[in-house]
Amino acid sequence: MSEQARRRPPKPYRKPRKDPVRMLAFEALRAVDERDAYANLVLPPLLKKAREGGDFDGRDAALATELVYGTLRRQGTYDAIIAACIDRPLREVDPPVLDVLALGAHQLLGTRIPTHAAVSASVELARVVLGDGRAKFVNAVLRKIARQDLDAWVAQVAPPYDEDPEDHLAVVHSHPRWVVSALWDSLGGGRAGIEDLLEADNERPEVTLVARPGRSTTEELAAATETLPGRWSPYAVRMAEGGEPGAIEAVKEGRAGVQDEGSQLVAL
Repeated sequence: MSEQARRRPPKPYRKPRKDPVRMLAFEALRAVDERDAYANLVLPPLLKKAREGGDFDGRDAALATELVYGTLRRQGTYDAIIAACIDRPLREVDPPVLDVLALGAHQLLGTRIPTHAAVSASVELARVVLGDGRAKFVNAVLRKIARQDLDAWVAQVAPPYDEDPEDHLAVVHSHPRWVVSALWDSLGGGRAGIEDLLEADNERPEVTLVARPGRSTTEELAAATETLPGRWSPYAVRMAEGGEPGAIEAVKEGRAGVQDEGSQLVAL
């Protein structure tokens, strides 16, 4: 080592940046893990509080929603991938660390967030909620995860179908093995049928709004947030990026609401 390198002063400490979207997502995951809470009951109050607190818009709400629900939907798969990237059993990793890793894994493997941004944001979150020491562990694991896409990881960590079909499906489709087993028995066997069902169960659900006739219009709802037209009901719009329906003025005033199109058609 040169004399100049030995004399180089250490980098000054930089306080971690708080990302309100990822902090909210982490808080929701901790509630699900610690209190066995339901994400669909935990998340709306957190979104409302964040919106009322200041700089938290519809896009932030949509991203937070995707991070929470997306991470939980694929938790079984992400756990298997994380386990392949560490040198200890998952049960020996503190649950808050696993939540940060799962959030990071979802950003890397389940969203269009750029790799560097997903890793950087997750490490910053770890610095805030876990401390600098464990943030280094998070950084190392996520960099390993970032080396492959989801399909490559699943091919690596899922047991071969011929050796253990139920465990294979549990990892590939992120369902508990007992659920896979119960569905398998109900369908009477056959790989195609159960895979179609498990894939459908992992589809991201759409939020559909109804413009109550005479009180609101689909045009008003479309102007309030990013939407797609309904498929069947003339009073329906679909929230294109998810988000928080309760933040829309017409919904708050009761002139519109959340209602699937089947229910809307019944009322026509």
